[in-house]
Amino acid sequence: MCNLYSITKGQRAIRDLSRAMSDQTGNLPVLPGIFPDYRAPIVRNQDGGRELTMARWGMPSPLFALKGKKTDPGVTNVRNVGSPHWRRWLGVENRCLVPFTSFAENEHLPDGSRPPVWFAFDESRPLAFFAGIWTRWTSVRKVKEGETTNDLFAFLTTDANKVVGAIHPKAMPVILTQPVDLDLWMSAPAEEALQLQRPLPDDALMIVARGVKEDLGGLAA
Repeated sequence: MCNLYSITKGQRAIRDLSRAMSDQTGNLPVLPGIFPDYRAPIVRNQDGGRELTMARWGMPSPLFALKGKKTDPGVTNVRNVGSPHWRRWLGVENRCLVPFTSFAENEHLPDGSRPPVWFAFDESRPLAFFAGIWTRWTSVRKVKEGETTNDLFAFLTTDANKVVGAIHPKAMPVILTQPVDLDLWMSAPAEEALQLQRPLPDDALMIVARGVKEDLGGLAA
């Protein structure tokens, strides 16, 4: 499960690659370490075209997962798109692109530690996107906040390829690299768009860093 990623490219690069027509992020800083429930940029469909905006990482949890709990911190990774809970958000109006430059999975070491291992396309950490979904939701995410209304997002996962699977065998994010795939995810009917829920080729990613304090393209995590 990917619960840590990085975006170290500027908002202009994100707008250009995603063809976002508007930008609501203000002065978007570099985000070398994005954790669950953090605010992060997404690109979503709006009436005037694609919009770059901010949302909190973690979609609403299924009801069964909330029994006995007072808060819902959200679900960061979505795998079972056949579930009625997730199907409601698979339409074009709720799909989004989540920009990233690297992402991490925890490695289980013999001493019991679980340091993050960072993956990217190469050492330069080029920009790409996770296939995501978003919604506006009212809930209690933290007791101290009380009930709040937020734009929330998560991204899809799929089977791990060989490189990611060596660290985390269960899954990897659904990653979109080509403009045609970005357009497909953002505009095609759900049945067609969900064909993108597949792992990258085994040679598409590499390990670029290990450990939270490792260098992320010249920036500390």
